[in-house]
Amino acid sequence: MIVVDTGPLVALFEPRDNLHAVCRERLRALRAPLITTLPVLTEAFHILSPEAQGSQQLRAFIERGGMGVHFSAEAELTRAFELMEDYRDHPMDLADASVVAAAEAIGTRKVFTVDRNDFETYRVRRGHRHYPIEIV
Repeated sequence: MIVVDTGPLVALFEPRDNLHAVCRERLRALRAPLITTLPVLTEAFHILSPEAQGSQQLRAFIERGGMGVHFSAEAELTRAFELMEDYRDHPMDLADASVVAAAEAIGTRKVFTVDRNDFETYRVRRGHRHYPIEIV
């Protein structure tokens, strides 16, 4: 399972985005199922703008089963808030925190993101250990 961040969604569904071609190629190479979070979708739809063709295409992609949407439990929201506090010296927004919390909940370290700076800093907790994110 691969958790998808906002950046690739915007790039994939906005052809004028500088990373559009790169993200399309990465998407074609991925073989594991994709999943994202509601905060990521909120951010992506805000950036794409609700009436834009990119927003319509993103909705269709999800409806066709191209990517699942992870619905977090209350404990994950609490964990996301903890992560935001833990990374206060390297500010983490709710969308990024939801990606890390979802990765922890579903047992993956793989994240499809274009935000290397932040995600190379973040860690996924497994028990008492913390592991680096595998950026795809």
